[in-house]
Amino acid sequence: MTTGPDAMAWSDDHLWALARAERAALAEDLAALSPEQWRHATLCGQWDVEQVVAHLTAAASTDRWQWLRSMVGARLRPDVHNERRLAEHRGRTPAATLDRFRAVIGSTTAPTGHTPAYLGEVVVHAQDIRRPLGLPRTPSVDALTPVADFFARRNFAVASRTHAAGLHLRADDGPFAAGSGPLVTGSTLALVMSMAGRGAYLDELDGPGVPTLRSRLDDARA
Repeated sequence: MTTGPDAMAWSDDHLWALARAERAALAEDLAALSPEQWRHATLCGQWDVEQVVAHLTAAASTDRWQWLRSMVGARLRPDVHNERRLAEHRGRTPAATLDRFRAVIGSTTAPTGHTPAYLGEVVVHAQDIRRPLGLPRTPSVDALTPVADFFARRNFAVASRTHAAGLHLRADDGPFAAGSGPLVTGSTLALVMSMAGRGAYLDELDGPGVPTLRSRLDDARA
């Protein structure tokens, strides 16, 4: 049972404002990258930094009907859909890719009405970039808390609810708490990223439930 704030407490306007702020913060970080850093590996599979940025631009540029057409064209294969949209929104240079991302900072376009998921996409992918590059900025707890709540309740783009099932998650820097079972505690960011399948954050968590969570993420990567 979720004991933190109910997701219904956050209006769409508030969630989109948080997404705008996180996009703007990421764009500021990206502006300082060297050409080599744009090619650096991320926590998001085989994608480098520029590919993750192009994916974020695609996500903020695709409405419901565009998404449906793209998925049908990809024969319902999400990986094919993602790669095609990434290629569409990637510029000829990293600077052009960044310009395209800046153009969607204020976008509220999305394929569905699951606004916490699209805030989560920005939050998670920003850290996918920052963590390997050693960039110190982290999302605000205000932005992370609705994402954590959504991830604990539902599998959407990531199998977050499956990863968290049967565990009691509790943030030590904010109000988020969810579930019952062996305790997993840590920062809201580490909980969000671990639910999103990013094993790099597991060492920042404590509690008797961490081995279970680690095993699930290992199984998902196998």
